[in-house]
Amino acid sequence: MTAVEAKTDVRLWGVVAEFATPKALYDAAHAVAEAGYRRVDSHTPFPIHGIDRALRHPPSGLGWFVAGGGIAGIVAAQLMQWWMNGVDYPFWVSGKPPYAWESTIPITFELMVLLAALTAVFGMFILNGLPRLHHPVFKHSTFHRVSDDRFFLSVEARDPKFDRHGTAALLEQIGATNVEIVED
Repeated sequence: MTAVEAKTDVRLWGVVAEFATPKALYDAAHAVAEAGYRRVDSHTPFPIHGIDRALRHPPSGLGWFVAGGGIAGIVAAQLMQWWMNGVDYPFWVSGKPPYAWESTIPITFELMVLLAALTAVFGMFILNGLPRLHHPVFKHSTFHRVSDDRFFLSVEARDPKFDRHGTAALLEQIGATNVEIVED
């Protein structure tokens, strides 16, 4: 296989552009979304208020998973305590009935918090596609500065509107300082 044939086997991931300020990134995110791109993400050293809206990202569904985990914790705790204290081994203490819901509140709260927290952690991993030890954006020559003082915008090749040269030209036109085509 020649070098030219080997180069055509490489799959294109997208375009990554560097911006110097949060304002420049925010404006670029807004412009890219206005141009019709949907598979776009921002990479910043700190959160930028409103960037998700500018990129038109939908709200995360993680809150619904966490609420479901909390409700499952409440139900599981109440069923467990009802079965253990009221059915399997009824034991009268201080003249109270074997299953009194008032006495189950501390354990119910603890199990609700535990299952909600576990759902949040594992739900975040699943929704974010983690663990992923390497991502194609790491191939950008200056992406290592994302945790320090630079701001990046990436457009995936899977986007229906993506055009290798047209997307790169758009990013340069809206103020990107370093635009690179990234391969997978």
